[in-house]
Amino acid sequence: MTTHALSFQPSEAVQRVERTSLRTAQPQSRGGLISLAMGEPDFATPPRVRAAAAQALEAGHTHYTDPQGDPELRAALAERVGGLKGSGVTPGQVLVTHGGSAALAAAILAVVNPGDRVVFPDPTYSLYSDLVNLAGGHCVPVPPAPDLHWDLDGLAEALRGAALFVFCNPSNPTGAVHTAEELAGLADITAATGTLVLADEAYGELVYTDAPFVSALQVPGLAERTLYCQTFSKSYAMTGWRLGYLTGPQEAISAAARIHATVNGSVNSAVQRAALTALSTADADIRRMRQAYGARRTLMLDELSRIPGLHTHTPQGAFYAFPSYDAAVPSADLVRHLRKHGVAVRPGSEFGAAGEGHLRLSYAAAPKDIVEGVRRLGRGLAALM
Repeated sequence: MTTHALSFQPSEAVQRVERTSLRTAQPQSRGGLISLAMGEPDFATPPRVRAAAAQALEAGHTHYTDPQGDPELRAALAERVGGLKGSGVTPGQVLVTHGGSAALAAAILAVVNPGDRVVFPDPTYSLYSDLVNLAGGHCVPVPPAPDLHWDLDGLAEALRGAALFVFCNPSNPTGAVHTAEELAGLADITAATGTLVLADEAYGELVYTDAPFVSALQVPGLAERTLYCQTFSKSYAMTGWRLGYLTGPQEAISAAARIHATVNGSVNSAVQRAALTALSTADADIRRMRQAYGARRTLMLDELSRIPGLHTHTPQGAFYAFPSYDAAVPSADLVRHLRKHGVAVRPGSEFGAAGEGHLRLSYAAAPKDIVEGVRRLGRGLAALM
């Protein structure tokens, strides 16, 4: 009997992602290593939400649910998004997903055809480009203005003929919070170019400016062309629950729902019931965690300011600092060097070419880890001088 060795080659879609992906795996804190690399709250999920999940299991929520999401949860989310938008949103315009990541994937794979141009700020969350490459689209990164906010002239040029503009606000990794004026400028540009917008507002509850946060859904001329992506992970400290949602124009949500049902199927039933409790009871928990992040932001900025050759913009939202550094070392090499000094951070190059020469640090860590981690970073940089 003749046997043949398995001859396997990943699909071209996989190869595109492998060739282009900037994403890097970074460890959690362990042993002698302090990690300031993880974009994950160190808070536990609020007790009432945990209890609601247990109660849902006992009540029999252990079966498949509607592929688009638990009807009661979608109704609650539609009411919340409608209040933000100032106009009616139907439950049919809400898709509940396996985390915000699956919402982003469903949106991008539903919208982007091979060869389509997709614009996003640089630096930004690197999953966006992976998903665009998976869909066969063409990524068009646009470097920022010196203050790390958008270069609207650059965006206007890049968005000509673009199918989609993807952004996060507040920004991961820079912590910039885009203003009502910036969003109005984007509305004018996309109205002229006919471009759809995917607004990832995962950190929208974590803002430290005096001015209130402005959602893309609150901007006339932008709301009607926006797919709005949200997650329970950051604000509610529910990262491990894997629950997000997507809303937007009905035709686009129907297309995204088809992608999500094909790739993912329905979301965990009991988790969706717990999410209803989070929506109705956890506002005080969000305020408490936001206040703690604000104090940790101050602590991290104070520690970073003591390090020669490091320069930091004050982050306005999310829970990241994005300092630049003077050392003549690529950021990926610097991250490897810093690991030897007992601290893990993310290289700025992971977030795009414009992120090179920066590091991303998370202040979602415990205060003692922030202090010791930044001091280790300082010692590591000093060793290069």
